[in-house]
Amino acid sequence: MLSIDIETARRFILGKQGLWPGRRWRGLRGTEKAMRAMEYLQLDPLQIIARSQDIALHSRVLDYTPGMWEDLTYRQRKFFDWGGWLAVRPMDELPHWRVIMHRERDGGYGDSRIRSMARELADAISEMRVILQERGVVSNRDVETLVPARSTGVATRTRTQNYRGRKDSALALYYLWRTGDVMTHHRDRFERAYALTEKVAPAHLIRESSEEQADRFLVKKEVSFGGLSRINRTADSYHGRGEPDRAAKKMLETMLADGELIEVEVEGWKAVHYALGSDARLLRDLSAGRIPKAWAPLETTTTEEVVFLAPLDHVIARGRAKTLFGFDYVWEVYKPGHQRKFGYYTVPILWGDRLVARFDSKFDRTTNTFVILGLWLEEKVLGKDESFAEALARGFGRFVTFLGARKLDVKAISEPLLRQRAGNFIPGGRGETTPKNKRRL
Repeated sequence: MLSIDIETARRFILGKQGLWPGRRWRGLRGTEKAMRAMEYLQLDPLQIIARSQDIALHSRVLDYTPGMWEDLTYRQRKFFDWGGWLAVRPMDELPHWRVIMHRERDGGYGDSRIRSMARELADAISEMRVILQERGVVSNRDVETLVPARSTGVATRTRTQNYRGRKDSALALYYLWRTGDVMTHHRDRFERAYALTEKVAPAHLIRESSEEQADRFLVKKEVSFGGLSRINRTADSYHGRGEPDRAAKKMLETMLADGELIEVEVEGWKAVHYALGSDARLLRDLSAGRIPKAWAPLETTTTEEVVFLAPLDHVIARGRAKTLFGFDYVWEVYKPGHQRKFGYYTVPILWGDRLVARFDSKFDRTTNTFVILGLWLEEKVLGKDESFAEALARGFGRFVTFLGARKLDVKAISEPLLRQRAGNFIPGGRGETTPKNKRRL
């Protein structure tokens, strides 16, 4: 068993996810590499300042612009989205995921509500198959505009109380998507447009791997996703990651014996965790203070420029922020206003390999201004730290460019040094800062 300290665990998990020691990818090609390294890119429709998935990629990829992931997914077809826990995953994994889709369809695994849809919506499901064959690409909104007529085979829509859709047609399309008969062709303002799977995926990938291959894949992907994983059941693994805990019960001993997985003991953690066998050398190098050459930043390090973590980033989600960083973080977007401690869309700040602060903000699109609503430091001394002030200003400068904003409002930052430095950023200047009375040459 390999034993490491918490600092090594933290750096390993951050580095595997492309968040430390700095951005090592650039542009569209770098976005593809980042998405593969992340294992899953969780999607969320909320767009307060930017969507969570775009913030996640901005924190890893230089010159990332919102929507690059959509180009790779829906135009180049290198990825596809799927799951009750909605996430993008590589297209070349489709044969394994089709096993999981069919397990849900056949009742072996997964969400029992999917099987109920098959019984309750049988007529609507058959109808949607016909409409997809005839029209090619269909959204929920398209179906709602079709005029019911016996001659065209279009039925009168039935309203539902399901949050997945207001009408039976929407749920029928969702069922076909969850069970693999259709895939997301593209998105329009985040709304899915569906097409039959053979219209989206390459023909050579429309097949199923063996049950054993699928189970082995699920375990390795789950461990790689976490970096260090207990492979235990969570709601997202149940609804969108194929129940890897079930697979582990069958495969774990064999995979440990074969060296595909290793056991890792982390100082201060009670439970034994698992890592990929191929990461053993990486863990030893990090434990010895050596940083892999492949992780070398293209520009600034996270010590020179802070990184803002997306609210749904896996390194902080579901209590990991507390475990890894000693940082209490709850995404308060769904809490009533009076129950929020910090703000509606609070974002953690990574400096070096630690979470040291958080901020709440909004993007005023009428004035094209990025407005800081509050900044909270874990340690007050950071408010007078010159290095942190410079790193924070660089982070805000790059983020404003990413958003496409023209102005940054920092009046809500109470620390004078941090407010002054952040207010002196240069729009479009890759995060550099300079006094306002000096011209950038």
